[in-house]
Amino acid sequence: MKRLGPIILGIIIGAAAMYFYFHNNKNQDGMSDTPTPKGIITPKEIKVLTEAYNPRYDSINNTVFRGVQSGDNRSSWYSLEDLRNFLTLAEKQAGELGYTMDGVRIYPGALPAGIERPGYSTFLFVPTGYLTKSEGGMANMKQGGGNGDIPGGNGLDMGGEGSPPGANYPQ
Repeated sequence: MKRLGPIILGIIIGAAAMYFYFHNNKNQDGMSDTPTPKGIITPKEIKVLTEAYNPRYDSINNTVFRGVQSGDNRSSWYSLEDLRNFLTLAEKQAGELGYTMDGVRIYPGALPAGIERPGYSTFLFVPTGYLTKSEGGMANMKQGGGNGDIPGGNGLDMGGEGSPPGANYPQ
């Protein structure tokens, strides 16, 4: 009976720890088991960030897109289906190339200018990861920025342009 107290105390502490662990991994609404991703921002913060981009956007339009009525593209739209399929295919391809995919890097790009349309800006999704080690070591995760682009890994492009292309947030 003397040892029953520490056992009960251990159970209570363990239960409290599990409660706080699982409670902190729930979404902000508390209704989902999906962890909230790092970097979630509010619409107000999105507006501040996109407005802070205005001087750069104006600089691009005043030089590269002079005379184009709608200006350069400010956004790209990708369907959920395309994004999910890309992530699935990219993870599979990473494994085939001997890598473990740990994220996606987004690069700005520009479509080649044509006779009928200017070379609008676009955004390219490129898989990142680390070389899979057969020794079973710990994953080589860099702090904050993920690992390097996966050599030979396919990317995703061809998102829809903004409507109109120069429209700022929200559209």
